Amino acid sequence: MEIPVKLYLDKLLKECRNVATALALLSGPVKSKVLHAVADRLAVGEDTILAENAKDVEAVGKSFETADSKDRMKAAVARVRLTASQMKEIIERIHFIADLPDPVGVVTSRQERPDGLLVSRVRVPIGVIGVVSEFSPLVTAESIALCLKSGNVCIFRGAPEWKWTHQALDARFREAAMEHGVPKGAWVLIERHEKEVALDLMRSGKHLDAIIVRGGAGLRKAVAEQAKVPLLCDDGGLTHFYIDEDPDISVAQNLVINSKVQQAGASNALDTLLVQQIVGRQFLPPLINRLLDQFKIEVHACPKTVALMGQMAMTGHTAIIPATEADWHTQFAGPILAVKMVEDLDEALAHIRTHGPCLTAGIATTRYASAMRFTREVDASAVLVNASTRLHAGDSFGMGSDVGLSVGKLHAKGPIGLEQLTCEKYVAFGSGQLRLPHPVPEAYFDAIMLKRP
Repeated sequence: MEIPVKLYLDKLLKECRNVATALALLSGPVKSKVLHAVADRLAVGEDTILAENAKDVEAVGKSFETADSKDRMKAAVARVRLTASQMKEIIERIHFIADLPDPVGVVTSRQERPDGLLVSRVRVPIGVIGVVSEFSPLVTAESIALCLKSGNVCIFRGAPEWKWTHQALDARFREAAMEHGVPKGAWVLIERHEKEVALDLMRSGKHLDAIIVRGGAGLRKAVAEQAKVPLLCDDGGLTHFYIDEDPDISVAQNLVINSKVQQAGASNALDTLLVQQIVGRQFLPPLINRLLDQFKIEVHACPKTVALMGQMAMTGHTAIIPATEADWHTQFAGPILAVKMVEDLDEALAHIRTHGPCLTAGIATTRYASAMRFTREVDASAVLVNASTRLHAGDSFGMGSDVGLSVGKLHAKGPIGLEQLTCEKYVAFGSGQLRLPHPVPEAYFDAIMLKRP
């Protein structure tokens, strides 16, 4: 008889707190050595991992039984299939994480108080972090590696489509961990995929210190509603880009195309393009034509943009679609872009404030005043001036790898990398300092000193 979900999860998690203490004490060189060993074992076992992935591909293919679902089946199979080049990326990413500086134990500030007390702030692991993911095995390997490097226990619940692939990756991680003395249970791969498992994990406030979400809007919404632990990262929020009244047109068009097309499903891919109406007639027609015809992006546009592009259908071009109010609130995570012409920077800023939260915001401008006002007034995890929104990532910001982007205000905004997977505690060194007034009279100390030989 199968163990009930709650008992299964409790059994996996009950030792996490003890393991977290041991894992936090691992030295930086040991953690780096383990991760390099993991990457080497993945390289040696690549053929086996790809063979296990073939089982996942076959299972996904068999789940589509009707002929009319052929296109959906092809897309699903392509999503699940792990290629040699993707394996190479996983291996390189783990080697890269292994070489990153260890954040644990770093002293971020130190000051000596007037009474001689030396007060420091020191980075320490958060503890036990749950990761709920719908993404590829790269995210699986990266999440476990980053948590291990930052001294955190990782409780990972992945998508069932990669069941056999995850088990093959997990086996290589465990072999390397045992070889180098990493405590058993330094990460937990949840192998059961019932919906109740994910829900119970979100509610495991007794075991988890934080949770990370890697998936679509539906998963993010479920975690926001069900989680009983702090949400560290969820890749949520909109990405806006504003074209100011005096941009470099060619640079601005390249920025928009890169922000939208380079990886249309990414969380920092462009959702809403705001264009100053003074440059709209010059800027939008060639850009929209390229988006529609060359890159197959579906464009949802405001009435002014629809009127500007009104002749497109008559000239043989694919027509744009009138935007609805919902479009301005949607993180599309796919080949759809909302376009709106605005009167000025004031209207652009008002639009971004109204249609939030904003994960990433960009501006294309040659005006210093516009750039500085935009960076000051936009409340986003990252604001980029004359740069693609796709650069909002840990590697682009010099942080190394990350487990996603956060729009939250209470821990860290932007990429959640090694440093953001730690928190800070105070450590103070003294030489007998007391909080005054001390309740024991000074005469008492004088009497004690007189009695000493």
